[in-house]
Formats: sequence, structure tokens, C-alpha cells
Amino acid sequence: MMESWVRFSAQSQAKERVFRAAQYACTLLGYTLQKGGARPELLNTIKQLEAHMSLTRKLMRLGNSAEALEAAKRTVHLSDCVLRLCITVAHLNRAMYFACDNVLWAGKTGLLPELDQNKWSQRSFRYYLFALILNLTRDAYEIRLLMERESRSSSTKSFNSSPSPLTPTPENGGEFPLTPSPSALSPLPPLPMLSARLNKQFHLLITVLRNNPPLLLDLLKNLCDIFIPLDRLGMYPTGSGFVGACGLTSSILSILTIVHPWLKLKP
Repeated sequence: MMESWVRFSAQSQAKERVFRAAQYACTLLGYTLQKGGARPELLNTIKQLEAHMSLTRKLMRLGNSAEALEAAKRTVHLSDCVLRLCITVAHLNRAMYFACDNVLWAGKTGLLPELDQNKWSQRSFRYYLFALILNLTRDAYEIRLLMERESRSSSTKSFNSSPSPLTPTPENGGEFPLTPSPSALSPLPPLPMLSARLNKQFHLLITVLRNNPPLLLDLLKNLCDIFIPLDRLGMYPTGSGFVGACGLTSSILSILTIVHPWLKLKP
């Protein structure tokens, strides 16, 4: 446990995740206090603390664009064309997001006093949103591949375990059926067939996600994260309380993948 904590603390990414969790915890706390009728002075203190956390995170992310570009150079050689496209383009968008974020940090600290901060903030969130869409596309693709593999495996097991009765022929004393049974002539109604198919796919999905914790965590993290740029860009406003809850949840999931590296989805 202590070794995991030392490794966790030594990584700048882990520290940035902690500040991110604290930032969105402040967002959620501010929303809760506002709904509870807290004093304006306390709400202002929470907002200032949230702003300081955000600025600290921007400082920690200086240079992350280079890291994202290096990651894109590594994934461009993946053999699967869908994964290669989704992961590489997602890394490139992350690089652009970090670059805009660095410019925004310079504006907030006064290094670029004439900077239009709202314009650069909107630009950075657009790159962030596109990167998350690509990450979710990658997750959906991997889920589909694993579901197909699981379905083939289940079909093979059921075929091997099912008895193969002797087909009735005149030679073995059996008789050919003269007319097919009524059940063979009347197919199942469309609605029950659709319901059974959806139920089978749902159980297959649950099995795949239960057997692949890294994929499940990555999917949950991306689903939580995507509401943040959607809210900031005005595409799907959800409010500061929901954004704070989503940001806090995704930050905790990210911290888990750092403390336990086997939970991180690869590549």
C-alpha cells in the first residue's frame, strides 16, 4: 500500500488529478451550498478556491502537448485501422487542447493581458469534446469486438456440449416426418424475437464489461467527462452541480488507474 502511494505521489499526472478532483468537489460544494441558502461570503470563498485549483492545474499541464504528440506518434503504428484512427486523432486533439489551455493560462496570469480568454476557452473545450467523442468511439468499437468474440465463444461451447441425436432414417428403424410440426411453420412474433435479441445483447454487454475492468472504467470516465465540454460550450447545459459530480467521479476513476496501472486501458 505504501509503495503504491509513493509511486502515486511521484507522478505529476497524479497530482494534477488530485487538484482536478478538488476543483470539481468545490464546484459541487458551491452548488450544494447555494441551494441551501449559504452566505454570499462563503460562496465567494468556494469560487475563489475553485479558480485557484483550476489555475494550478493549468500550470501543471504546461508541456503536456508534447507528451500528447509523442503518444500520437506511438499509436500511428497500430495494426487495427479503427483503433489507429481513433486513438491517434484523439491524442492530436488533446495536444491542441493542452496548447489552448497553455495560452489561456498565460492570459489568466497576466502574461498575455490582451488575450480574449472566453474565445480561447471555447476553442480548448471544442478540442476536448472531439477528443472525448473519439475516445467513446474507441470504447464502443472495442466493446463490439469483445461482444462478437464472446458470442462466438458461447456458441462454440453450446454446440460442443449439446447432444447430437441420431437422425431418423429407414435404415435405423426411424421414420421421416411426413408433415412439419405446426411450431416449425409458424415463426415467433417479431416483438418477442426483438425482445429476446435485445435481452441477449444486454447480457452479453454486461458479461464483456464485467470481464474487462479497464474498458469499463475508461467508458465510465469518458461518459462523465463529456458532459463538461457540452455544458461549457452551451450544447447541453446541465448546471454546475451535475458538472461538478461528473468531474469529481471521472477524477476519482483516473486516480484509480494511476494507483493501479492494470486498470488503465491499453494501448
